[in-house]
Order: sequence, then C-alpha cells, then structure tokens
Amino acid sequence: MTTRRELVARLSALVGPENVVYRAEDLIVYEFDGTIEKKLPHAVVFPLGAEQVAAVIRLCNTLGLPVTPRGAGTGLSGGSVPTRRGVVIGTSRMRRILEIDVENRLAVVEPGLPNIQLSEAAAAHGLFYAPDPSSQKACTIGGNVAENAGGPHCLALGVTTNHVLGVEVVTAAGEITWLGGRVPDAFGYDLRGAFIGSEGTLGIATRIVCRLLPLPATVITLLAIFDTVEQASTTVSAIIAAGMVPAAMEMMDRMTLQAAEAGLQCGYPADAGAVLLLELDGIDEVIATQAARARAECFERGASEVRTASTPAERELLWKGRKGAIGSLGRIAPNYYILDGVVPRSRLVEVMGRVSEISERYGLKCANVFHAGDGNLHPLLLFDERVPGATANVLEAGEEMMRACVDAGGSLTGEHGVGFEKQRFMPWLYSETDIENMSRIRRVFGNEGDFNPCKLLPAGTGCGETAHHAAAVRAAGPDAYV
Repeated sequence: MTTRRELVARLSALVGPENVVYRAEDLIVYEFDGTIEKKLPHAVVFPLGAEQVAAVIRLCNTLGLPVTPRGAGTGLSGGSVPTRRGVVIGTSRMRRILEIDVENRLAVVEPGLPNIQLSEAAAAHGLFYAPDPSSQKACTIGGNVAENAGGPHCLALGVTTNHVLGVEVVTAAGEITWLGGRVPDAFGYDLRGAFIGSEGTLGIATRIVCRLLPLPATVITLLAIFDTVEQASTTVSAIIAAGMVPAAMEMMDRMTLQAAEAGLQCGYPADAGAVLLLELDGIDEVIATQAARARAECFERGASEVRTASTPAERELLWKGRKGAIGSLGRIAPNYYILDGVVPRSRLVEVMGRVSEISERYGLKCANVFHAGDGNLHPLLLFDERVPGATANVLEAGEEMMRACVDAGGSLTGEHGVGFEKQRFMPWLYSETDIENMSRIRRVFGNEGDFNPCKLLPAGTGCGETAHHAAAVRAAGPDAYV
C-alpha cells in the first residue's frame, strides 16, 4: 500500500515539487478533456524531458499505478481522462521548438508546443505545418500525434501521420527510443505509423520531427450560401467529381451559423440553411480556373450566393468563424456532446438525414459543423447536464448516430480518436482476432494494461472504480492509493 503522501514525495524527487500537482482543488481541471467523461487523478506530473518522463513511468510501473498521458486536454474522445485514476503525465511544459531546418523543410519540436506556434515560426521561412485542428491555438503537437489529428486544411494534404517523419518516444515500459527519423519512407516496419494515432496507449512522444511545406503562392477562399444542408452536401461531391480537391471544404448548418455570427461577427448569413467554406491554393492561373469552376458547381446546385474573400483580413474572419463555431454554441446550451464519424461523400445527404431524425426523436438540438470534403461529420448535441437523465439521453442518441455512420460504410472516427468514448463500439468494425492482434502491439511497447487504460480497444471489466477498489479505499483510509 502506497499513501498519496508517499506517492507525491517520490514523484517530486523525480521532477521537482514545482512540477507535481496533488491537491484536490488543483486536480479538478485534469479530470476531463473536451468531452463529457470525468475522473479525478491521484496526482499530475509535468516532466521537462524524456529522462524525467521515463523515470515517472518506471516508478508508476513499479508501484502498479495507472498512467494517463495528457497534452493540452482539448481531446474530444476522453483520451486523456484518467479512467482508473493514478498518475497523469502532462507534457505541456515541454514546449520548445528545438530546430527549424529550412533546407530540408522540417522542424524538431517538443510535444507540448501549441500547434499554431509551429506554423507561426515556420512562416518566417515561407513554410507551414499542414494539420490545423479547430483547436489549433490550444492543442499541442504531441496530442495531435497521439490522436492522428486532422483539421480543415487536411483534405488535400493529409492528416498528422502524413506530416510527422519521426518521434522520440518513451514507451509504456519506460524505455526511450526513436521511431522513424528525419527522412520520409524509412526502411523496415513502420513503427512510427503504428505509434501515431495510438492514443497514448503505447508511450509518450517527447520529440517530434515535423514535415513543413512551402506556403502556397495563391489562396482563394469562397463562401457558398445555400437554403438547405442537402444542397450543400450534393455540391461537395460535385466539386470533387469535377476534378478538384480543394485545400479545405467545410460545412456549417443554420444553428451553427447563427451562434457563430452572434458570438464572433464574422459576416456569416445567419438566415442561410447551410454554407460551404471552400479554399483553393496553388499556382495563380490554375487556382483562378478552379475557383470559377467551383462557383459554377455551387450555383448549379442551388447556391443563392457565392462570396469571395477579397483580402487576407476577410479570409481570416471567415476562418475565425469556422474554428470558433463550436465554442459559440455555448450561447444556446451550457453543454454539448460532439461526435466524430466518417461516411462516404456520396452518402452525406442520407446520413445527415438520419442525424436529424435521431436528434428529433430524442428531443435534442443538434448543430452541425464538419469537414464535408472527406465526409467527416461532427454533429453537436446540445444539452444541460444538470437536468436528470440528460447526459444518458445524449449518449444514447450519439450511439445511434455513430451506428448510422458505420452502417453507411463509414468509420468511428476521422480525427478525434476512439478514446474511452467509443472503445465499446470497436466490435462493430473489427473481429475478436483483429482486436487481439491490436492488443499485442501494446504489449510489445510494454503496456500490460495500466498505460492509458480503457482507451481505444474494448476494455471489458476493470475500468473505473470497481467495488473492490472502493472497499479497499475505505479500509485503508482517505490518504491511501489502491
């Protein structure tokens, strides 16, 4: 039996007392991420490098304590929620840009670096980092690696795994190693690829080699206004069928538009049924032709207006509305439950109809803002968790919506990850043999079940407070760790 006081003392000896959080009032902010799951950890540590991360992991393994990695806490699937309490290892104080190699178009960064700061630093050299989640100002590169994050501008360029060349990793066993390196297409098994998107179940990234791209010569941003979501959805497939793959193609429905406009005043038409935010980039002559073709496709499918951002400030304002839209929904309800499913573009209209039907049947307001170009849906169910039964109602509706995505030939996640939220849905897509083979990868990295437990793969029993755990705590006293 290890008391909390003893645990804090041993952690403090490894990383310094200023890098350990353990008082209940301080731990509250680490019991949740961007979704609705909550669990209070016993302690949170903030290592300052790979050696300290490894030392903390080895201590936790020796004591049999669950470990939960955490970046900025902006995740949207419960991935950084300490479902079995234990120790949270936060990477937010490891936030340096260690190198920008302009000649080879790469950067080496620490995991706690906010995503936007990498592109801001690279812009001085005419470069940028492509993955740009809506939480770009807050989310970290390390968290993006864990979740294989995407973003509005990933339609043509790919998500995080396409832009990370190598990762220094502290494994779940507490060993420090490199996966990949500074060049693309490294020989041998792609352990780098296996690690990216493993949702903190294999280890913690401590250094990341990011691929940088040259800033585009020309950018054209269009806002197409429609009366209905159906019109906007059919336009998405039509534009890509016409031979164009825009840098971004985002959709927002009326409820989202009204909230964003009320909160951010970005010039959106609040009375529209839906809008498509299109962005094309590249060589001037090519992009001008593509923009004209995209406008024609929008008008042919019912657009009432297609606006063009004429200045960088107007473009920035349009994207401010898109990236701040979710937060603006707090004007309508105190809580939201955001879903993340993927469907074939050709079935967008059908699945959006199912989403509307489900939300109406459950008596829920549902706002929609999503990456339309790759069929990545983000229905947001609005509710008040203080109302008895409201959370359970939302979770049931969300499960039906996820099932609708899978039944349409889609997937459980496009960018938010499976986490704790959707791990019980994995058998919808994978057999028992598939899941067992995935779990073997964890053991190769030293995860015997206590490293980010209850995430990604179906957990069975043992997640959360069991009756045995509660009884042991009562017997040992409030200062005990069990």
